[in-house]
Amino acid sequence: MPQQPPVRSTPTRPSRPDASMSLLTNVMDHSLDDGYAEAAARKEAAGEGGLPKTLRAKLGLAAGLVLAALVVTVGAAQARVAAPVVAKEREELIDRIDQETEAADKLEDSVDQLRDDVSARQRAALRDSGGSDRAELVGILSGATEVTGPGVKLVVDDAKEATTGGDGDPRETSGFSDTGRVRDRDMQRVVNGLWASGAEAVSINGQRLTALSAIRAAGDAILVDNKPLVPPYTVLAVGDGKRLSTRFQDSADGLYLHALQENYGIRTAISVEDDLRLPAAPSVIVRTAQPRTEKGTS
Repeated sequence: MPQQPPVRSTPTRPSRPDASMSLLTNVMDHSLDDGYAEAAARKEAAGEGGLPKTLRAKLGLAAGLVLAALVVTVGAAQARVAAPVVAKEREELIDRIDQETEAADKLEDSVDQLRDDVSARQRAALRDSGGSDRAELVGILSGATEVTGPGVKLVVDDAKEATTGGDGDPRETSGFSDTGRVRDRDMQRVVNGLWASGAEAVSINGQRLTALSAIRAAGDAILVDNKPLVPPYTVLAVGDGKRLSTRFQDSADGLYLHALQENYGIRTAISVEDDLRLPAAPSVIVRTAQPRTEKGTS
């Protein structure tokens, strides 16, 4: 006869009301996954807990802005404190410049007066030594006296599209350049051509030329007796106007100037004038030689 299974003596446990919702119950009882809990525990143990990174970054940025504002504020305060001192030094410097400028103007006026006095004494000495005609001639030739009279006016200017050239070298031996700028040797030839054509007195941009005058170059600038001139260069020559103009334009120097105009665009203009006024050359000392006679010995 088969054996029957034993019968439990304990009563059967009643089922839970939420037995059918075991998954939801498990989720509610264990809302935090074990992995998350373990990661949080590791961060806390490593000291990484606290504020989030974004919040820490914002706080760091705010601290940097506060520090920058503090530095700017301190700098502005220092500048505000130093401003009166700087302003005072600037005013003192301006006052010194004004004083030195006034002193220089006074010295220049004094030099002009002394120059006029020297010129007057020279003319008087020349009159006493050899008559008024000789004195006037010596004064004109030496440049010590002002000259008025007819003559020619020659204007020499750079080309409209003048350049300084690729390497800035002076004009080659051929005498020309493709820069379109007037050179010192051009003005030398112009002046020498006017002298050779019969000019009695010559000036460039108001600078009287004498036998001791020098026309040189400093870079692209032209110097006359170490004084820089700027284009256009106005050359005044006292003499027989029509004859002087014709002889100069027909001379080798006049043809040279015409070649500069035709080939390199250098602008020139010459005109006959009825009344020119050339100033006296500064610091010109005129001396006359006296023959020395010795008594013969017997």
